[in-house]
Amino acid sequence: MRRRLALPSVALSLPFLLAACGTRTAGAEVPDRAELEARAAALQTRPEHVYVTEADGFDLAEQSVGVLGDDGFSAAYVSGGGGTITLSVERGRVDPASCPALPLTSATGAGGPAEAPCEKDGGGWYRAAGGSHEYVRAEDGLRIRVSADTGAVDRATLRGAAERAHRASDAELDAVLPERGPGAGEPVERGDLPPAGDGAPRNDVGASG
Repeated sequence: MRRRLALPSVALSLPFLLAACGTRTAGAEVPDRAELEARAAALQTRPEHVYVTEADGFDLAEQSVGVLGDDGFSAAYVSGGGGTITLSVERGRVDPASCPALPLTSATGAGGPAEAPCEKDGGGWYRAAGGSHEYVRAEDGLRIRVSADTGAVDRATLRGAAERAHRASDAELDAVLPERGPGAGEPVERGDLPPAGDGAPRNDVGASG
């Protein structure tokens, strides 16, 4: 599974409100659907794959918004206390048979355990192992996960975020999707990626190492 998501390394966050996502001013006009679809395509995802959520004390980290896999979506919500909740959406299903075998998603981006037991809870399943936990559910051919580290986000907070996770409205798409770059239709380029090589972020050091 390819994950192209960069969590913020500095405290740049976007205050998130359920109705307006915190960036729109009252009465501001929402772009037409074609523009929203173009912005989603520039991110290499689809509007119907963009989900948003809400959790008390957590704000959407604007720089974390990115594509997951081929055309999925992922975003992180951060708290002032250092907690991170990751919302991820990708094509797939989940049921009692397939749930335990899903690799557990880690809020830090590192790979979690290859398997984790699943406990039915509300409209989905709760899973915990290796210091991470998540809620996962399937709808409309998509697998929606809300994940966090167990030491940073308690289960009640995680469940609330999972229950509030929903497909973004046009106004929410406008607030969450990045603006298109200078080359319309092309993904916005990451400034910390070298022009050649394997694409790993630059981490230059001096001759002494």
